[in-house]
Amino acid sequence: MFGQTFYFRANYPAMEEEQPSPPKKPARGTKKDKPEVYILRDMREYAGESMLIIFSVLLALVLTEYINNLREKSQTRELMENIKTELIKNKKVEEAQYAYQKAVLKRIDSAINDPALQHKIISNGEFHYEYIFSGNHGVLYGDLSKVAWDVAKSQNIFPKIDIKLVDQLTGIYDDQERIGKLEDKIAGIFLSYESRNENNARQTLILMRDNYKGWAVDRAPGLIGQYDAAIKAIAATE
Repeated sequence: MFGQTFYFRANYPAMEEEQPSPPKKPARGTKKDKPEVYILRDMREYAGESMLIIFSVLLALVLTEYINNLREKSQTRELMENIKTELIKNKKVEEAQYAYQKAVLKRIDSAINDPALQHKIISNGEFHYEYIFSGNHGVLYGDLSKVAWDVAKSQNIFPKIDIKLVDQLTGIYDDQERIGKLEDKIAGIFLSYESRNENNARQTLILMRDNYKGWAVDRAPGLIGQYDAAIKAIAATE
């Protein structure tokens, strides 16, 4: 009994070891603040930029105006060149027409003084034109064109050329129009009831002569001279 060894286990409470706390995660959605940079500018820089903008706008306006002026001058030259070409053609037509109509007047004058010829021209209520006109031509030898002139007027050509040239061209085309009216005037005589009466033959021929002289023949020399002057005036502007 006395030779045994006894062991006693003390029952002490267990001591908990302190565990290190885990690192905290940064909250989601947060951003680091970035430093703000402020650029200080003085009035000279603002003034310089403003002047540059103004200069750019003015330069654009000047260039646009310059290009428009070039385009307008080119268009005016083209219009005037077309008018000159038309005048040259009309002059040739009018020179031939003047010669033709003088021949018509000569035949009319012969018939006025020849009763026998008058009865050939007007007989049985019919008008025999072949005694007055020749070839394939009728009252007029040819038509005087005004297409280029009408196009130029539609493009407002008047402020773009010299006023004297405007006056010249207006006079020429007005005279052309008057000459063109001769056809209607002579047709009015032909189609009237009185002109078909053989007893009125001489009076009918006198009316034809007066219309030819008043509307065309007496006007032709001046018109031909106007053509020459206007052609030279346009050539001087080229």
